[in-house]
Amino acid sequence: MSTIPTLATPNSSTSMAPTFLLVAMPGLSAAPSWWALPLLAVYLLSVLGNSTVLWIIALEPSLRRPMHFFLFLLSVCDVGLATALMPTLLGLALADAHTVPASACLLQMFFVHVFSVMESSVLLAMAVDRALAVCRPLHYPALLTNSVISKISLAIVFRCLGLHLPLPFLLAQMPYCRPQVLTHSYCLHPDVSRLACPGAWGTLYSLFVVLSAMGLDPLLILLSYGLIGRGLQGVGSKEDRWKAGQTCAAHLSAVLLFYIPMILLALINRLRLPIPQHAHTLLSYVHFLLPPLMNPVLYSVKMKEIRERILKRLQPRKMGCSQ
Repeated sequence: MSTIPTLATPNSSTSMAPTFLLVAMPGLSAAPSWWALPLLAVYLLSVLGNSTVLWIIALEPSLRRPMHFFLFLLSVCDVGLATALMPTLLGLALADAHTVPASACLLQMFFVHVFSVMESSVLLAMAVDRALAVCRPLHYPALLTNSVISKISLAIVFRCLGLHLPLPFLLAQMPYCRPQVLTHSYCLHPDVSRLACPGAWGTLYSLFVVLSAMGLDPLLILLSYGLIGRGLQGVGSKEDRWKAGQTCAAHLSAVLLFYIPMILLALINRLRLPIPQHAHTLLSYVHFLLPPLMNPVLYSVKMKEIRERILKRLQPRKMGCSQ
């Protein structure tokens, strides 16, 4: 069984090491290549599912409503997030490559967090969209115009870039007093900043980024669903309530799939719960890899418009001569 090399560092402050060390799933280092197959399968299925959603929304004029546009953005985030994770995951699986250059680690960290925060922001925008559709149905078309949606999209992009663009530069300049051994199979900024010397102010910025995005968004989504629940009680027709509930169910499932593993990981780390390392690592895989895989399925099953358009496009066209 191969072992993970360690980096010894002196007690004094040092600059960033040229490499970081990744940790794979415990017990897989003896035969790493076999778990490349499920990884590749998950990635290819994620890309296929999300590409199908992107394709159907782009082609169908009837799917040019705000909810479908945000679903389009969500699929972009899912493909980007899964793609950003694959280099180190496949490197560990295929070549047992635990070392990653600092520049590549910071680049992966940037894209992983940009797409994660972008997905969180899109889920929040979708929750607000559903709240307006349920609580203000008559004013909904006037509130969410194309201009407003464009501004929301730009705000999401600027929020993600503005929060995370400084981080790679800050972490590249920070002194590191601990061995550069990460606790995941990919580079995350809380993991990297944890290795910095005590008092390094970049760690405070890293904490601010986490709280301002992943801490704030779930609270606002929860508030939106409180308004949705109250608004559904005032919907007169049972059929209208069912239709609105189906759309909200797809979104709520995506929200729970994205946030529950993340909250569990945060509680485990914060409370230092005695969880086995393999369970901790598996939960982190679930957090990052399961939403890109399951979101297209959830929306295709729960949203009638998406499901019907996909089935219609996949049906072979009948050709023949009229009599």
